[in-house]
Amino acid sequence: MSDTQTLIENRPPSVAGLFLERVAATPDAEAYRHPVPAASGAGPDDWKSLSWAQAAERVYAIAAGLIELGVQPEQRVALASATRIEWILADLGIMCAGAATTTVYPQTNADESAFILSDSESRVLIAEDAAQVAKAVEKRAELPALTHVVVLDPAGVDTGEDWILTLDELEKRGAARLEKDPQLIKERVGAITKDQLATLIYTSGTTGRPKGVRLPHDNWSYMAKAIAATGLISAEDVQYLWLPLAHVFGKVLTSGQIEVGHVTAVDGRVDKIIENLPVVRPTYMAAVPRIFEKVYNGIANKARAGGPAKYKIFRWASEVAREYAKVTQDNFRRTGTPSAPFGLAAKHKAADALVYAKIREAFGGRLRACISGSVALAPEIGFFFSGAGIHILEGYGLTESSAASFVNPGEAYRTGTVGKPLPGTEVRIAEDGEILLRGPGIMEGYHGLPDKTAEVLEADGWFHTGDIGELSPDGYLRITDRKKDLFKTSGGKYIAPTEVEGQFKAVCPYVSNILVHGADRNFCTALIALDEVSILDWAKENGLAGKSYAEVVAAPETVALIEGHVAELNAGLQKWQTIKKFRLLPRDLDVEHGEITPSLKLKRPVVEREYKHLIEEMYAGTREA
Repeated sequence: MSDTQTLIENRPPSVAGLFLERVAATPDAEAYRHPVPAASGAGPDDWKSLSWAQAAERVYAIAAGLIELGVQPEQRVALASATRIEWILADLGIMCAGAATTTVYPQTNADESAFILSDSESRVLIAEDAAQVAKAVEKRAELPALTHVVVLDPAGVDTGEDWILTLDELEKRGAARLEKDPQLIKERVGAITKDQLATLIYTSGTTGRPKGVRLPHDNWSYMAKAIAATGLISAEDVQYLWLPLAHVFGKVLTSGQIEVGHVTAVDGRVDKIIENLPVVRPTYMAAVPRIFEKVYNGIANKARAGGPAKYKIFRWASEVAREYAKVTQDNFRRTGTPSAPFGLAAKHKAADALVYAKIREAFGGRLRACISGSVALAPEIGFFFSGAGIHILEGYGLTESSAASFVNPGEAYRTGTVGKPLPGTEVRIAEDGEILLRGPGIMEGYHGLPDKTAEVLEADGWFHTGDIGELSPDGYLRITDRKKDLFKTSGGKYIAPTEVEGQFKAVCPYVSNILVHGADRNFCTALIALDEVSILDWAKENGLAGKSYAEVVAAPETVALIEGHVAELNAGLQKWQTIKKFRLLPRDLDVEHGEITPSLKLKRPVVEREYKHLIEEMYAGTREA
């Protein structure tokens, strides 16, 4: 048996157990960094640190506080908060109490929040602020199982009511309980079995009501050990964690960190990413493709604003980066060395001094790699960053597989693929191209939905992902599309819309979201939403200064600009894939209108329904085959 197999097969039953081991092994080492607003209220945030022992003191107090509230093993405690240090401490506290965390996105409206709390039978809600508490208060009559609300930021919350208390009060109750019963947490963690429920994550879903995915403790223990076994992270790393922890992708990153013991800087404020990177100076971070698209578009638009000469240099450097990445990755695959011919290497060196070095500095200057997941990254954007020295390792997984099933293997990464399976995870491709997974990361099933579980989980453990993909001879997986998103034109041609959409994001620096449509039609069309900051900056330079976003996207000049980028896209597509017509949307797509999920996945049925009139307008007067 290999060391890797031994590491994974001899795993403890829970991450709670791993946390106790980590605290015992390195109590004084730095575990977390988190921002604290400057005392003056102005200027940059201060950053505070917690050692593993300091984190444990709070985690154990939270766990004991929940036990004091009557929470029993496997009972659910809901967590409705943005990503912040208290989220991690509370989640660990819930697990150390032997209970299970129900995650709720803070953007979730009152009705859906009530559905999740009711369906999960959550006993306690840990809420970030007054806005999250208000949802529970409004729907309290529908939540008979809910006995207490614990609030992180109590400003504006009536904590005089018996059923509402602050996190500080919960920790004080827990600390008092631990004084009387110092072995309480050790006993609770020791009693956890691997099949015991640890987390209930409701898939935001692109259609219908969310389903609760049951992830037992063993899923996270396996993930911790498997991530460590990849060798991608080490105890010297500094992770910048901003992803939503309510999402499985964010949540899994906390498990690997506990196993390896490195530092994690936690701040979920997306608008602070650019400001935080040079302060945190991470060695790795995870993100979704939309972030890389926004950074790429921002660099492109800044270069354009610098005048024709500067923009020409950027365009040249972009092509050099892509060519360099493709050549070096191909050479690494064939020879094990990421070499490039002398002429290309010389051009790359010049472009590095002019462009790439500044990009790396903006990321903090120490970034070894980024992990990208949730949806596919456009390969041309991936190749650009690769050539610029920002190595994006795409990975793949689902809520139902505890997030991490595949990841690109460090130096041997291949842009456009999601890499190889994690140690201990099996994969096979079904006859229709669907990716099937089996292994210790796969869910127990959907909460209270045995029929839905049976639709995707076979008796022998194979899970049907709903994604279409192909494996290379040496085991790299490439995702081609969601099974349900593939469509056939009336001419009989199959089209993977995300592939076309990804290519457009690489050629158009103003796009925010795009939806390609064409099922049972004789040509493809697109609904395009533009990035507000980028397009308004362009508008100022092109005679449209002072106009609103809606006015700018309706202007003929803007339509002509995007038309040029659509033509550029079409030049690289097969004839049946080309976009014959498009419409610019009057506003960007967003979570609040239900058009994208909190993890930034497009809800196609919602968008197509909402903008049906624009789709029909594009096909009006055409003869459908």
